[in-house]
Amino acid sequence: MVGVPSEGGLARVWEDHLRALFPDGFRGVDFDGVDPVLLDADVAGLVQGELKGGLDDSGIACLWGCVADLDKIVPLINEEYCASYFAKLRTMAQVAAAAYVPAAT
Repeated sequence: MVGVPSEGGLARVWEDHLRALFPDGFRGVDFDGVDPVLLDADVAGLVQGELKGGLDDSGIACLWGCVADLDKIVPLINEEYCASYFAKLRTMAQVAAAAYVPAAT
């Protein structure tokens, strides 16, 4: 994928994510069937798994599911910090998932 950071880039976006504060107003909120707290936790766990040696097929499927959920909810968020937080979470998930995109032949 063009423009996707390497594994070192994943570590960098992970460190940035660890410094970001989860938007308090998004606890207990539901966006079109998606719980942002659980989505954040799922992405975090999957990124940690990727950084520690990679994901199995189940983890890869879950990661792509998280990307799809983020694609669904980010456009629904109208508060600037919250939109930025979840857009960055989506970027981090995509960076982790980039290793699992088949090469074009």
